[in-house]
Amino acid sequence: MAGDAVTLTVPGPHGDREVRISSPTRVIWPEVGITKLELAEYLVAVGGPFIEANGDRPVSLQRFPGGIDGEQFFSKNPPKGAPEWVRSVTVTYPSGRRHPQVVLDEPAGAVWAAQMNTIVFHPWPSSTANTDNPDQLRIDLDPQPGTGFAEAVPAALALRDLMGEVGLTPFVKTSGSRGIHVFAPIEPEYEFLDVRHAVIALARELERRMPDELTTAWWKEERGDRIFIDYNQANRDRTMAGAYSPRPLPHASVSCPLQWHELERADPTQFTIRTVPDRLRDIGDPWAGMQSNPGRIGTLLEWWQRDLDDGLGELPFPPDFPKMPGEPMRVQPSRARNAE
Repeated sequence: MAGDAVTLTVPGPHGDREVRISSPTRVIWPEVGITKLELAEYLVAVGGPFIEANGDRPVSLQRFPGGIDGEQFFSKNPPKGAPEWVRSVTVTYPSGRRHPQVVLDEPAGAVWAAQMNTIVFHPWPSSTANTDNPDQLRIDLDPQPGTGFAEAVPAALALRDLMGEVGLTPFVKTSGSRGIHVFAPIEPEYEFLDVRHAVIALARELERRMPDELTTAWWKEERGDRIFIDYNQANRDRTMAGAYSPRPLPHASVSCPLQWHELERADPTQFTIRTVPDRLRDIGDPWAGMQSNPGRIGTLLEWWQRDLDDGLGELPFPPDFPKMPGEPMRVQPSRARNAE
C-alpha cells in the first residue's frame, strides 16, 4: 500500500516551495520499481534544465493515475486545485476553440504535476508571449517496423547538415523511445501553418537526398521500412515529449538532450530517471542557451513555394483537424484504389 504523504522542498527562482506528494511509495514503473516519490525527486534534480527547455510554454500533461500500465489521459485545462503560483495561458486550438493551458515557470510546477500523476510533459513550440507563432522548428524522425534508433541516426545527421545549410542551429535529443527529435530555435515570425510548410519543405529535400532511407508518406502502407519524417508534429496543438520528460516505458527512459558527437554511439535505453541527473552533473545540459540564437525559415518557405510551382501540393493533416485548403483526400491509398 502506498505510504503517507511527504513534502519536498523545491528550490526555484522565487525561493523554496513546499510541494506535497501523496502516496509516495506507489510504484509507477513496476519493472524497475520507480515510485511516485522518485519521479518527483527526479524532477527536482533536473529542474533547471527542464524548465529552461519546457517552461514559459503551454504544456499538456499526460497523466497516469495507476502507473504506466494503467489508465492514462491528457490534461490541457489547468487541473482543479492547482497552486496559485502555477499559471495558465489561453491558446487557440485547430477547431478555433480557445482555452487555458498550464504553464510551468519553475521546477516546483513540474513536481506539482508529478503529484497529479503526470509522467509525460508535452510543451508547445511557442512561448506564452505569442502562442500563435512557434519559436521552435521541430522534426520527429519516427522509425517504422523493421527499423529503430540506429537507422534514425544517419537521418538525424543528414538533417543537421541540411538545417545548417539554411541557417538554422539544430539541437538533438532522444525521443525516449526509438525515435529522434531535432529542434531548431526560430524567430516567432510565422504562424503554425507556415512553420508546418517549412518543415514539409525541409523534409522533402531530405527525402530527395535519402530516398531509400526516409519518407514523408503519411499513410503507413506507403512507408515500408523507411524512417518517417513526421511533418504533422509541426501543427498547432501537436506536441512531442519535452526535453528531460520521462516516458511511460518499462525502463523509465527519458527524452534526453544529446551533444551531436554522442548520437552515433547513444543507446536511448540508458537515459533514464535514475541516470540522467548524474549525467547532467557530469557534462551539463547540451541544450543550455538553445533559444539565444534563433534562425529564420525564409529559405524553407521559398523551397515550399518552389515545390508548389513544381506540382507538389499540400500533404494530409491529422484526422481530427478540419479540412484544410489544398489538402488531398483523407483516404488510405489502397481504399481509394479499391473504390475506383
